[in-house]
Amino acid sequence: MPELPEVEVVRRGLQAHVAGRGIARVEVLHPRAIRRHELGPEDFTGRLAGARVEAARRRGKYLWLELSDKEAILAHLGMSGQMLVQPEGAPDEKHLRVRIRFDDGGPELRFVDQRTFGGLALADLVTSDGTLLPAPIAHIARDPMDPAFDPAQAVKALRSRRTEIKRALLDQTLVSGVGNIYADESLWRARLHWARPTEKLTRAQGAAVLEAATEVMNEALQAGGTSFDALYVNVNGQSGYFDRSLNVYGQGDRPCRRCGTPIRREPFMNRSSYFCPRCQPRPRRSS
Repeated sequence: MPELPEVEVVRRGLQAHVAGRGIARVEVLHPRAIRRHELGPEDFTGRLAGARVEAARRRGKYLWLELSDKEAILAHLGMSGQMLVQPEGAPDEKHLRVRIRFDDGGPELRFVDQRTFGGLALADLVTSDGTLLPAPIAHIARDPMDPAFDPAQAVKALRSRRTEIKRALLDQTLVSGVGNIYADESLWRARLHWARPTEKLTRAQGAAVLEAATEVMNEALQAGGTSFDALYVNVNGQSGYFDRSLNVYGQGDRPCRRCGTPIRREPFMNRSSYFCPRCQPRPRRSS
């Protein structure tokens, strides 16, 4: 699934091409694409007609279009969701699910989703921690690239859990935006094994891994995100290229760029964890 850098790339494209425009009409071409909008397609399209997009927003891995009436189009990209800006009249994509046309007659916004794991929904905006957020994600923590992110508070939250550090990094209520890829990359930079118990994490170690997460996600953002196939693209259909800079994720059996030891892959929550056994020694079990 897209993580913070990939979603931020999409957000910036939407801000540039969609913000400030009025919606003329919406077409739902596959009902599964709006299954999270419980009132159905007619309510979804009817309420959006005549609305104005004020801005494209993001928190962590969550993306939404803020509307003029304290509502938002909350977008869940899933594993293959794409928000594409296309000229009106351009051929429809094979997996086009929702089309949004604007009253200026300019380029339209298309939600394309091959696997239909993602979707769109209308949500009320509520105030949480001084910020307007769609109600379904009001519980999500700030991310390391948020100007109001408090690293000390995030470290405290991580250390308060009795779990493994990687599980804590993936908990979006503690710190948002970090997924499997950037968790592995951040832990490699901080020289911490993914199974390090959070209750034994020092404040310095917690700060180091969050600083590493900020660094690696900023670098990925500059590269347009990480793309392993054609499913993740920006609003113009272009893929990111940060996969060329990954140090451990997906690098199983290749030499560590820091010490030369072969990178190891281990099962983790129906996924995988990649780490260097020398740079990131496994923590000793308590007797």
